Amino acid sequence: MTAQTFFAIGQGLTLSELASECGGLLETRDLAERRIRSVAALETAGATDLAYFDNVAYSDALSSTRAGAVVTSGRWRSLVPPGVGLVVAEKAQLAFALAGRKLHPEAIAPRTGLKRGEISPQAFVHPQAVLEDGVTVEAFASIDRDVEIGSGTVVFSQASIGQGSRIGRDCRIGRSATVEHALIGNRVILHPGARIGQDGFGYVPGPTGLLKMVQIGRVVIQDDVEIGANTTIDRGAVRDTVIGEGTKIDNQVQVGHNVVIGRHCVIVAQVGIAGSTTIGDGVALGGQVGVNGHVTIGDGAQVAAASAVAGDVPPRARWGGTPARPIREWARETAVLRDLAKAGRGTKRDDSR
Repeated sequence: MTAQTFFAIGQGLTLSELASECGGLLETRDLAERRIRSVAALETAGATDLAYFDNVAYSDALSSTRAGAVVTSGRWRSLVPPGVGLVVAEKAQLAFALAGRKLHPEAIAPRTGLKRGEISPQAFVHPQAVLEDGVTVEAFASIDRDVEIGSGTVVFSQASIGQGSRIGRDCRIGRSATVEHALIGNRVILHPGARIGQDGFGYVPGPTGLLKMVQIGRVVIQDDVEIGANTTIDRGAVRDTVIGEGTKIDNQVQVGHNVVIGRHCVIVAQVGIAGSTTIGDGVALGGQVGVNGHVTIGDGAQVAAASAVAGDVPPRARWGGTPARPIREWARETAVLRDLAKAGRGTKRDDSR
């Protein structure tokens, strides 16, 4: 590929092997032994790269691509130029993701320059912390009293693990991340600057001003969760804040105290979730969605970007707008407002009244 990368490019796989690995069908069998070593965009791909196409808006890029192969769905197979390897998959994006993971396994999670089990002499590990064999700790990380960390976990530089926290196996605690009052499962990734387990935001008016309410709950993060850079997850007030198995949270998301997020949810950047909200399994929240406190979003619901959720959202519903409502209702109202605005521009204003 023409673009530089920080990730190693190995010997790769033949097209035949790669198609098998990603669940696709190799249609250019005469190119079965062509070796693919990396993944790239259509515009920058070279002879040993695999690219991906599933949007007609990129037809020009596809027609001029120099990629060694392209993975796409069957509906677009005729657009792939001659000489380019063709892998057809029903779910082309999934196939491309699987291929990328096979070619670049080291890019799946943050990497360290230390060997497995190495603890930098510049790290602080409390004598009463318990680290299984194979825990790696970079310079200037801090691990406090009674912390327990499982084998294969990497604690990156300047990360801080607060007293009594538990972290499972094969986790990645990113640079400058902080963890306190938290129980974290296996294979969890915290990206740089994530903040887990600090005070929830709770105050009541008192005789001399605002009185802070104690926050004595925990944060519980289940297996295979990924949390983006500078995301903040507050601990519960009197019960736990919970992030369910397999959920992926983007950068700069705020999760308030007592929030329960289900399994395999997708929370996109700059979402704010107020306290005591319950989110079901498989929910998707677009970027900059705001969720009011004490509401329930049902399993499989989707909320469009920049929407404001003020009340409960039914399971498998698609909502959008401010306040959020069923997506078709929102679209109709938006169209009516647009038509009214056009009609208003066509009406001559009478300033004599």
